[in-house]
Amino acid sequence: MELRQLEYFVAVAEEANFTRAALRVHISQSGISAQIRQLEHDLGATLIDRSTRTATLTAAGEAALVHAREALAAAAAVRDAVDAVNQLVRGRLVVGMVTACTVTGLFDALATFHDAHPGVEITLLEESSDQLVDRVRGGDIDLALVGTATAPPDGLEAFPIIRERLVAAVPPNHPLAGRTSVALAELCDHAIVCMPAGTGIRTVFDQACAASDIRPGIALQASAPDTVADLALRGLGVAILSESMTAAFDGLTALVLDDVDIPAVLALVWKSAASPAVRELVRHTRRAFAEAEAPQIPVPR
Repeated sequence: MELRQLEYFVAVAEEANFTRAALRVHISQSGISAQIRQLEHDLGATLIDRSTRTATLTAAGEAALVHAREALAAAAAVRDAVDAVNQLVRGRLVVGMVTACTVTGLFDALATFHDAHPGVEITLLEESSDQLVDRVRGGDIDLALVGTATAPPDGLEAFPIIRERLVAAVPPNHPLAGRTSVALAELCDHAIVCMPAGTGIRTVFDQACAASDIRPGIALQASAPDTVADLALRGLGVAILSESMTAAFDGLTALVLDDVDIPAVLALVWKSAASPAVRELVRHTRRAFAEAEAPQIPVPR
């Protein structure tokens, strides 16, 4: 029994598909199948039911999965402990980023980190902020750039990059155009266009509405800020965005939300017990944003 066989087994169990698991661990499908068959031979039991298109665990597989994960975690802990003593940075980093976000500071940090530590494999993926925070807590992602109403989220370390207030964005022909501010109660008499639940900006908006016992009429939702803005420009509702997002779109006017004091926060988050590689990437990220000249960073999902 080898650690790589356990890694392949866990990948198939989590992906429920040999092809996706093979892509995840960077091996051919035939290779991962052969390794798992060898593991099953060594253990004397079938771990994966291959009778359907979905790879499911047998009873023996269910029993083995918990211990396989523990064995992989223990092996990673051994390596991290030695690396911490030797101040080495190696291995693999999974970095999360909110969907539809382009933040050059993070990209700069990834570039300088890769130049300094070419032996570290970096995987970048996009999801909603809530999903990213959950996966950082669960250990699937090492660190992530998220939009949130608080910094740090419970149980995580955080490096807040920017805090911005929410605004209501309207086109010139909207009844609220010409105003500089609006109260939530009055705003919610109009159709609202915003990002989906689980995004940083939406969380701030929902919390503010709940605190005032207001139920907004969400007409349309979109994951990308530019889509939300475009829908508002076409008269389909008032967009809920950050100040910098609104400023990026000609034709939209930002109205201050009088009774929303909670800022939307863009932050890098990671677990306290971080590996040397994670700590090194955090250091590169701090430096990248510190060196940026007056960055204009839209607060994303």
